[in-house]
Amino acid sequence: MSRLLGVAFEAADLPAMHAFAAQLGLPYDVLLLSGGSETAGGAEKVFTAGLSEIPPADGLAPAIVAIAGGYSHLAAGSSMRSKDLMARIAGSLRAAAVTDVLALESPTRFKRPMLAGSVEAFVDTLVEPVVLTFRPAGFRGAVGLGGGSVEAISLEIATRSRRISSQSRGGARPDLGQARIVISGGRPLKDAETFERVLGGFADALGGAVGATRAAVDAGIAPNELQVGQTGKIVAPDLYIAAGVSGSTQHMAGIKDSRLIVAINKDSGAPIFESADLGLVGDLYEVLPELQAKLKR
Repeated sequence: MSRLLGVAFEAADLPAMHAFAAQLGLPYDVLLLSGGSETAGGAEKVFTAGLSEIPPADGLAPAIVAIAGGYSHLAAGSSMRSKDLMARIAGSLRAAAVTDVLALESPTRFKRPMLAGSVEAFVDTLVEPVVLTFRPAGFRGAVGLGGGSVEAISLEIATRSRRISSQSRGGARPDLGQARIVISGGRPLKDAETFERVLGGFADALGGAVGATRAAVDAGIAPNELQVGQTGKIVAPDLYIAAGVSGSTQHMAGIKDSRLIVAINKDSGAPIFESADLGLVGDLYEVLPELQAKLKR
C-alpha cells in the first residue's frame, strides 16, 4: 500500500507538509526532527525525535532510512539542508528522486521547474520508493484534523562529521520561507550594517522577513541564509518588496509565485520592472525611510 513519510526539520515546517500530503492524497506519517507538535493534523502519526540540534546529513540519513521501510514516498520541504539529506536517502534506497516539486498531478507525476524557472516540466516516476523535495510556498491550506497520534521516538545517529562551532543569528522575524511579507535588498545597500539598518528596520515595521540577492550575499552584505532565488530560498509571500534589486533571471525564479511584487529602484530600466506588479522609480535610501515613517503614524 502506498504511504508517505514526511520529514520536517522543525514545527514551522508542518503546515506546508500537511498541505503537500493532502494534495498527494496518500495516508501519511510525519517525522518531526526538532521541536514538538500538540496535534497530528491530517497525519496518522507524528513521530517527534526531540533533537536539540539537527545533525549532519551523513548521520541523519541512515537513521531515517532505518525507519523508512513500508513507505512508498518520502518528502521534505525544499531547502539546502533537505536536498542534502534527501539525496543521501534516495541514494541509500536506490530510489527515484524528484526535487523542487511545484505541483502534483498524481502520486507518480510531479511538476518541477527547469532552466532557472523559465519552463516547467512533468516528471513521471516508474518505481518506488520515491524521494521528493517540494517548494513549501506552493502548498498552503487549512490543516485537517484527523484522529492521529503524536509519538516520541529515538533515532540512532552516528556521524563522522564534527561540529566545530555554531552561532545562531536569532531574531524574532518570521521565517523567510514561510513569511507573508518579504523585503529583499541588493548590492546598493553597500554593507551589512546598512543592510540591517535600512532593510531590517523596514521589515520590522511591516512584521516581515528579510531577504537578499545573490550579489548581496556574494559581496558579504547579507548572510547566505537570506539569499532568495533559484540557488537560495524560493518564496511566495503575499507581498514581496524588492529594494535595489535589478531582477536577474535566477532571482526572479525564486519569487515568481509571489502574489504582489513591488519594485523600488532608481534605474527605470531595471529588468525587475517588467515582472513587478507595482514599480517605484526612486532611491531606496529615500523611499524606504519615508514609507516606514508613514507606517508608524
